[in-house]
Amino acid sequence: MLFNLQIDTIESWIRGRGFSSVALQLPEGLKLRATELSDIIFKDTGAKVVILGYPCYGACDLYTNYKSYAEALVHFGHSPIPNMPQDDNVLYIEARADVDIEEPLKAYADQLPQTLGLLASVQYVHLLPKAKEIIEATGRKAVIGKGDDRICYPGQVLGCNCSAAIAVQDEVESYLFLGEGDFHPLAATFGVEKKVIILNPVTGEIRSVDDKRDRILRKRFAAICSAEKAQKYLVILCGKVGQCRRDAADRIEEQLRAAGKDVYRLVTDEVSPAALLPYRVDAYVNTACPRIAMDDSVRYDHPMLTIPEAEIVLGLRTWEQYVFDSI
Repeated sequence: MLFNLQIDTIESWIRGRGFSSVALQLPEGLKLRATELSDIIFKDTGAKVVILGYPCYGACDLYTNYKSYAEALVHFGHSPIPNMPQDDNVLYIEARADVDIEEPLKAYADQLPQTLGLLASVQYVHLLPKAKEIIEATGRKAVIGKGDDRICYPGQVLGCNCSAAIAVQDEVESYLFLGEGDFHPLAATFGVEKKVIILNPVTGEIRSVDDKRDRILRKRFAAICSAEKAQKYLVILCGKVGQCRRDAADRIEEQLRAAGKDVYRLVTDEVSPAALLPYRVDAYVNTACPRIAMDDSVRYDHPMLTIPEAEIVLGLRTWEQYVFDSI
């Protein structure tokens, strides 16, 4: 199955705006098509095409310095983040997937609860109204929640934000997530305490990430315990436009200092074990994407904490008050 990369839309936009050059920003899964896209766009529009090779995990990674290389930017695979600054010279191509979910949904309908919330990654968010129709035809109630100002579409889940799920958690028994992989549904399972059922719209597979969620949470509590003796903390502030939380970094830095800790602030665009290796500290507090700590903590030499986890270490919240650090 190929995702719709809207070549005609891109070319019409380039011609209509009179761009002579354009940069392409693609997530890892679409970079295989970068040269193909470059060939087509150049042939059809005459616009010079620059492929950006930087890592791209979401719209929070939007490459804002694109004008150093091209007049415009086409960002693939993600939707705009409404509370970020918007740029008329950036075109988002969400790479929607056109698949039929009716058969797998009907086959599984008898096992669904009477009320459930519907969620999806952006590639499948357009299928949620159809899913609601199919489910409610069985006599059940399906609810599509509206997320906060970081969420572009009702029911959409980002890796760092499950506010669309939280918005309806008092109305539903569990959730049905449409999408592939674990990254997005894990965000929902971290953020709500109710079961999340995952339907892969391509394969029709129904599954759960409960076991993986529980393993990650056990590692998170181990990281919190490991950080309890830490004296020197590195507070990480991300320079990316969609992950820069300066106020949050200021707040946790003040809390650490008030607790008598030595605090150092690092500003970086890329958080990785190699990037942090030179700094002689005992623990890290990550204010960038929370999934860096949640998913990759075992890769780091010292405990990597989210902001709420650091607050547990400092006694500012209890273990029972553990929450997912949402942006």
